[in-house]
Amino acid sequence: MTATLAAPPVRIGKAAVGALGMLAVATGALESVVTPTLPLLQRELDMSPAEGALLSIMLLITGALVTPVAGKLGDRYGGKRVLIRLMAVVCAGGLVSALAPNLPVLLLGQVLQGAMVGALPLSFILVRTHLPAGESKVAIGVVSGLFVGGGMAGTLSAGPVAEGLSRHWMFALPTIAVIASTLLVNGLMPHDPPGASGRSDAAAGVDWPGLVLLSGTLVTLMLVLALAPDMGSQPLVLGALLVVLAAFVTGWIAAQRRAASPMIDLRMLARPAVWKACVLTFVICVGTSVAVYLVPQLFAVPTDAYGFGAGATEIGFFLLPGAVAASLAGPVGGIGARRFGSRAVVTAGIVMMAAALIALAAVHTEVWHLVIGKMLIALANGLCVTAMVTSIATSVDRSDTGIATSLVLVTRVIGYAVGVQVSGAILTAGTPPGSDVPAESAFVTGFLIAAALTALSLLVVRTMSKGAKE
Repeated sequence: MTATLAAPPVRIGKAAVGALGMLAVATGALESVVTPTLPLLQRELDMSPAEGALLSIMLLITGALVTPVAGKLGDRYGGKRVLIRLMAVVCAGGLVSALAPNLPVLLLGQVLQGAMVGALPLSFILVRTHLPAGESKVAIGVVSGLFVGGGMAGTLSAGPVAEGLSRHWMFALPTIAVIASTLLVNGLMPHDPPGASGRSDAAAGVDWPGLVLLSGTLVTLMLVLALAPDMGSQPLVLGALLVVLAAFVTGWIAAQRRAASPMIDLRMLARPAVWKACVLTFVICVGTSVAVYLVPQLFAVPTDAYGFGAGATEIGFFLLPGAVAASLAGPVGGIGARRFGSRAVVTAGIVMMAAALIALAAVHTEVWHLVIGKMLIALANGLCVTAMVTSIATSVDRSDTGIATSLVLVTRVIGYAVGVQVSGAILTAGTPPGSDVPAESAFVTGFLIAAALTALSLLVVRTMSKGAKE
């Protein structure tokens, strides 16, 4: 047994990498089905805009919490072992979502599905373990690209499936694909031994108290934002949630300070490069998430009001250019950061995003107005996020890169979640009594608030270092 454990990792072939690619396509498709069909889900499940916003972010919140834990567990126990178990949770979540008769059950399914976000880093662990450095870079690029491609496929197919079959099948079909590809990975991918760093971390372990408290903080924050439009009728409930939120935040900060291996090292926030990156990431993700939520809602507004009466299938096609722009933004942002510096790329992205949001507020009478605006915002977001990652990587010690990145990851999730929930709250507050259609002014207000907040972030950008150029 000792000889087996000490043996070098088995080299994998194209079939095993292909199985990981299939898994990336399937998970990407499952992740993306809610966005284009959210107006349909709101109608069928009788959800308010605020409740729809909550549904759209539950998967993302779970993913941000699971990803750092999955990486640690994968390093300790082996990437394949953790990946297969993680995908079992995802498959269970997909089935729960497919069978959900109401919103609470669907929310539970989305929480379980969120574990899929940890699949990519675990896939990268397997590729790095079983392939030489040059080949592993190619394989990682292929798997990442296929995940984006799966997201595009899910965006396009969710509408036709939901309208032609039912909303249940739009979750069931990609879940079946996830189950099949997980079985292929289990059969074709050899087991990888636990990493050496896993043994050295054994005493510290995973920061479970920090994970639980951060989970409670994020979920409570989302509930507060969801109930904000009805605060006049439910002041005691809202007050109680605020007290619970404060308790979670206080407990989480205390737990992070005491933990031997904290989930998020709060001391890193004292570094200017890190806190500036976190502030910018938060603001940029708020602006992006407003468009991500409001644009499909505006597409779905009936034509006899001020909208376009688009169904889920049409919305998927309208959102596709934005998905393509987002996939191209990463490479473009990386090239721009190397050539002009991170600050220049972030500045360009923020100006582009603010201008697009103002344009959407002023002009949204044609479909192409929304398509172009959403595409520019997706491109700007990708440019900014790539530049922020580059800035962090060159501003902290190599040993601190993971800690700094985790801070940016959590900030990104909070920014996205806050933006979506605030957008949902604005639409809920802007819906006249007895009507299902928000006032057009609610959309204008949402776009303008996001634009103003995005533009103000330029004050922080001015204090950034220019970043390395090559």
